[in-house]
Amino acid sequence: QEQLVESGGGLVQAGGSLRLSCVVSGSISSIVHRGWYRQTPGKERETVAALTSVGTINYADSVKGRFTISNDNAKNTIYLQMNSLKPEDTGIYYCRVYSSTRGRDYWGQGTQVTVSS
Repeated sequence: QEQLVESGGGLVQAGGSLRLSCVVSGSISSIVHRGWYRQTPGKERETVAALTSVGTINYADSVKGRFTISNDNAKNTIYLQMNSLKPEDTGIYYCRVYSSTRGRDYWGQGTQVTVSS
């Protein structure tokens, strides 16, 4: 089954840290893009961090210096380390990959992150 499963969300106080994980099923091959996205009420889904197959990494300006995206090929897992969390980081976080052989995106189900002030 081709799927992405996220975990690691939760409730944390401002200034705290969380690490999100996204396990990508092994049947999804030729991944050329990995990313984390955030959805907040009343706003469009935004890119938080993105990692290409050639190692290019991009972050939203709002998370630069605080968030780190990484990938572990052996575990088929994408991570998002989030430090110095702020209340405005609250939202549902989704991971996404793009497969060049399938020519399509795959999205996870989302994990809720809530940062209290």
